[in-house]
Formats: sequence, structure tokens, C-alpha cells
Amino acid sequence: MKRVKIAVLFGGMSTEHQVSLQSAAAVIEHIPHDIYEVMCIGITEEGKWLHYIGGIDRIRDGSWHQHTTCRPASILVDPTRPGILLLDDNGQYEHVHVDCVFPVLHGKNGEDGTVQGLLQLSGIPYVGCDTTSSAVSMDKAFTQDLVKSAGIVTTEYLYVTQATYDAKRIDKHIHENFGYPVFVKPSSSGSSVGITKVRDAEALDRAVQYAFTFDRKVIIEKEVRGIEVGCAVYGNEELSTGVIGEIEPSRDFLDYDDKYLLGEIKQHVPARVQSEVLEAVKQRGMEVYRVLGCRGLARVDFFITPAGEIIFNEINTMPGFTASSRYPAMIAAAGLSYSELIDRLIELARES
Repeated sequence: MKRVKIAVLFGGMSTEHQVSLQSAAAVIEHIPHDIYEVMCIGITEEGKWLHYIGGIDRIRDGSWHQHTTCRPASILVDPTRPGILLLDDNGQYEHVHVDCVFPVLHGKNGEDGTVQGLLQLSGIPYVGCDTTSSAVSMDKAFTQDLVKSAGIVTTEYLYVTQATYDAKRIDKHIHENFGYPVFVKPSSSGSSVGITKVRDAEALDRAVQYAFTFDRKVIIEKEVRGIEVGCAVYGNEELSTGVIGEIEPSRDFLDYDDKYLLGEIKQHVPARVQSEVLEAVKQRGMEVYRVLGCRGLARVDFFITPAGEIIFNEINTMPGFTASSRYPAMIAAAGLSYSELIDRLIELARES
């Protein structure tokens, strides 16, 4: 039987470029190769799209784009001929048909609806959420507004833009509404990039200005005391979840270094709470998924307070995807292996 051709996109113009390389290498390694033929399309940090045919190790170490056989590539925006265009040394384009795209891209210019819009115009099925749900879910302020409007408890928050930011006014709002400490984050950024824990007004302005270097909108959230858990959801109309997992940071809060560099965080699957709370988190996770119009997959994160209250934190429409990342680990605990998960996500993409 002819194998299904899958184009795996990786890299990208994002602060999460390196994370994407690790996720994509794992996907390429574990995809069922008896069913799927993989075509690797890497995006450099400068935004060049290249067809890569080398080994997985060069993706992991970031040297893939230095491979001498890399050829410029682009998505063909023509629904009657779904595929990739490759440019040869003579300036001639070759059309390569693909059956599905797996965009293993994290953060801006990949997880935020930009690539999803391009793929929708091309007519090529792709893994993950559509343009609208990707864009909305990437923006923490939009996400909080929508989730809160659906009656789901969220963190207490406010957000500012560079045009509306006034340090004294924001400090007053914090004092009058929820108090310090607070977390200051770029509204549209992932992997805890640009996040600062702020304990007083003096540090607030520095944190906001730092977050503005990553995004034009900044969200400020009240600290929630408790544990952080994740709900791994997959599906289109009918939804399934993994086992609810808890993440235990090695430091005061979970930042980029703790996630990817220190290697000291702990995952607990299942989370260390009562079974009825785990079931409630599952139901709430699927509810958030539907409110935001998600398809394919997403990881929905919550806090659980000592009193047992479940508070929405954020959603990731393309969470970390190495074999040991939180999302695949939670799915595996529910009985679906990493390779089976990849296969199921491609099936979901092709049926939608």
C-alpha cells in the first residue's frame, strides 16, 4: 500500500525555535514509517523555508540548515494541487504532492494562526487547531476573556498595551483588586519566555518593559497558590484526554530555564490529587477546548488550590512534543503510545 506523504514543519522565526527542533526530531523519529513517508521542511530563524533530507541529529543540534543538499521550499497556495514547491539550482520549481502537514512549530509565526492560515489557503490538511483557534489561544489576554465569559474560573488578571500602559495606574489596580505578588507575561509568547514574578511596585515597571520586548501586549496575573496540572486533549467533534498530569518546578515558578535547561522539574502522572478532582479537571479541559474552537490537539493547564478550586491558567495548541514532554506523557499514561498518538493526530487532520 502506498504510504501517506507527510510534510513535517520545524524551526521557525520564534523564541521557541530550539524547542521546535527537539519536538520535530522526536516526531520524525517515532512516526510510523511503514504508514507514512516523511518530508522535512525546516524554517530558519531568519524565515527561510528549506527542504532538508539529512539525519535527525542535525535537526536536534540546529545544524540542519547547513546541509549542502537543502533546497528552498514553499507551500503551493493552490487547493487543486496540494503540495510543496522545491527550487532547484537552475531556478526551476518541482511540485511535490503531500497528503498532510504536521506543523511542529511553537510560538509566534507557527502556533499563532499564521502558518495555519497559509495551509488553509493551500488546501492541505494539517495537524492541529485552525487559524482562528490558534490565534486566539496564542494570545493569553483573548484566551482569558473568552474562557471567563463562558463561566469558567480563571486567574485574576489585567492586560495593557504599550499605548495604554501607565505604571502608577496599574500599581493602583493591583493593590485595589488582587495584590502582590503578580506574574507579568508577554500576552503572545510561550515556553514561559519573558515572564517575571513581581513582588512590589518598584519591580513592576521593569518587568512590564521587559515583557514588552517580546510583545506589544502584556498580561498581569495574580499569583495562584497551589499546584499546576495539565489536561492533554485530542479530537475534533469527539474528544479524548490523557491522564491529568502535575508539573513540579524546581524553583519558585516555572520559567524557560526550568522547563528546558536545568532538567530538574518533575512530572507526576497522575497528578497528586483526589480522583474526583482529576475527573473535574478533565471535564473542564474539554470545556475550554470547545469554548476556544480547538481541533486536533491542545494542552489545557490549570491551577488547583489547597481548597480544591480549579482555576484556568492557559492553553497550548502545539505543546512540547518530545517523547518525554508533558502532553505525550499524559496521553501515554492513558494507553496511547507516542507513535500511536502521532498516527491518530494525522488521522484527525485528514478527516476534518
